[in-house]
Amino acid sequence: MIAVELQREGIMVNARVLYIDSLGNAKEEIRKIGVDAGAIPWLSPKAVHLKIKIDGISPYSANIIKQEMLGKGGDAAVNRGVVNCSCDKSDVLIMGTYGQINKLIYKLASQSGSLKEIAVEIERVLAGFDKGKPEYFECGKYKLPIGEKTYVMGILNVTPDSFSDGGLYNNIDAAIRRANDMVAQGADIIDVGGESTRPGHTTIEPFEEINRIIPVIEKLSKELKVPISVDTSKAMIAEKALKAGACIINDVWGLQHEPAIAVVASKYGAGVIMMHNQETKEYKDLMGDIISFLRTSIDIAEKAGISRESLAVDPGIGFGKSLQQNLEVMRRLRELKSLNLPVLLGTSRKSLIGNVLELPVGERLEGTAATVTLGISNGVDIIRVHDIKEMTRVARMTDAMVRQ
Repeated sequence: MIAVELQREGIMVNARVLYIDSLGNAKEEIRKIGVDAGAIPWLSPKAVHLKIKIDGISPYSANIIKQEMLGKGGDAAVNRGVVNCSCDKSDVLIMGTYGQINKLIYKLASQSGSLKEIAVEIERVLAGFDKGKPEYFECGKYKLPIGEKTYVMGILNVTPDSFSDGGLYNNIDAAIRRANDMVAQGADIIDVGGESTRPGHTTIEPFEEINRIIPVIEKLSKELKVPISVDTSKAMIAEKALKAGACIINDVWGLQHEPAIAVVASKYGAGVIMMHNQETKEYKDLMGDIISFLRTSIDIAEKAGISRESLAVDPGIGFGKSLQQNLEVMRRLRELKSLNLPVLLGTSRKSLIGNVLELPVGERLEGTAATVTLGISNGVDIIRVHDIKEMTRVARMTDAMVRQ
């Protein structure tokens, strides 16, 4: 009957679903409605719906959270054994508005023991959601604004056996020419590696790695006006590279292979990129395990005196993951936002692309472009790539669509 009356009056009803993923977006949408300005702070927390997962808490705590969320108009998914305490532990998926979860924090914080600890952890996540990433990624003398653009990191492997470009730039003149070409094509950072990290790679002696990279880094740091990164997990190599002029350590073991590398980074004021990695492909919860690993890396960094403004994370596509796990990480990249740090994505020419498209390394340009586009759309800040000109264009086009 209402629809008929609206038709008679010539009114067309146009309803749609809005995707609001931050308080800022919520405030802007509510403001456009024309509500009283004083009501915006009250309404916006109700417009942001969050899902927060907590791993392995007691049935008692899980049951309290379930009841509290129900009482506030939200909900929580818990193990079916929580009701009769037949399970030892339960993961909990809290579902509610920003406002409802804030009220849950207040209630849990008034308790003692594990409930208070849970409140602190949920509050940390919620505070990070408000605060977001640092304003800059600081590395030596460089400060790269975060959020304004996607940074392109050019891969410079001075190795004979890297999976894509091994042997192409393993003499100093070829490496210098390549680095200059990459900067001319749009690279914002040059990442120099002296030891391949591809599956099945051959480990080399430190002195050989030093001989490969140090002359290149010394020359590039004087010629180029972009940050130079060193791709290593070894503290000794990192220190020599920083002395030679590098200002970023890109560690494929997230500071956990040699924790002393964090002390080196702190000493020189270097930026640090911490990648997730593991020996096996076994996970309890893929993204949960990755984030837990990276939180350990962050803790190592902060205990060494490195500020959060100098940290970035990398989910480690192609490292310790099957094809399906790599694809799942790509779909769930946005979950890395809970770490509140810039995110680097390295998918360039990798087997993830080759296995899906059934193409050799030299024919993975379009597949790389697809992963870069999806990554930027889901919060990635730095892309590590081989094909600089093409991926710079992909990044700039994607930035125009997704960055405000």
